[in-house]
Amino acid sequence: MSDTPDSQPESAPVAAGKSLDALLAEAQARIDEQKDAWMRALAEAENIRKRAQADVAAAHKFGVERFAEGLLPVMDSLEAALTAAADSPQALRDGLELTLKQLRAGFQRANMDEIAPAAGERFDPHKHQAMGAVDAPGAAPNSIVAVMLKGYRLHDRILRPALVTVAKALENGGENPISDSNLNTN
Repeated sequence: MSDTPDSQPESAPVAAGKSLDALLAEAQARIDEQKDAWMRALAEAENIRKRAQADVAAAHKFGVERFAEGLLPVMDSLEAALTAAADSPQALRDGLELTLKQLRAGFQRANMDEIAPAAGERFDPHKHQAMGAVDAPGAAPNSIVAVMLKGYRLHDRILRPALVTVAKALENGGENPISDSNLNTN
């Protein structure tokens, strides 16, 4: 093979007659467009993040707004009942009963339920808190003997368990479990 100019391969033809400078300019323009689109997308994502943070902050700050609005009539009724108390004890009682009814309605609108177990109901540690255990003849062990304070639930979450007294099982067949006479001595 000889090294004649005819035997050397020709340079690759420039696409559709465009010069390398024109192709470079087009490629640079596409890169600039892509960079601009990327920067806009990045800025939009940052704006969405900031809006979401502001929404969460507002939800935390004003999350109880509806509930608080429901309590305003309760406050008004309590103030009116105290004003009427000077005139008549019956007016005070009526005012307090109306206020309690309004408060219960506010709780119901906020999906708050009372936890008020009946005597004899089985103790449930998920809804009740045992404040004491007492001997209760005739009552089943771990059954509720008395309710000291009602509990409350918001949807499925316990705000406060019901404070209860439960029946305990007697040890040693009903004898005093602390007595020395129950000890086995060898």
